[in-house]
Amino acid sequence: MIKRTNDKTIKEAVEQLLNVYKLRRKFDETSLIAAWPEMMGKAIASRTTQMYIRERRMFIRVDSSVVKNELVMIRSQILDKMNERAGKKVLDEIVFL
Repeated sequence: MIKRTNDKTIKEAVEQLLNVYKLRRKFDETSLIAAWPEMMGKAIASRTTQMYIRERRMFIRVDSSVVKNELVMIRSQILDKMNERAGKKVLDEIVFL
């Protein structure tokens, strides 16, 4: 197969599309929200009732005060893990509600 100079892989094309239409940040944020159950496990995910991101801050509503207190204590590790997952700094802060 001959690759012409303007040929792109699907990944390259999607990356370019996200950047051109300024959808990259929203895509990264949505990916982090979708990855929450996998990253934190079923027990914590089942106690999470609402998640959203505004202005680089992730807001997470937790329906258990015990789980919420545990998460607050490891907030910085969670933040680092989320940004590492995204491959760049997407979040500045996590707020537990």
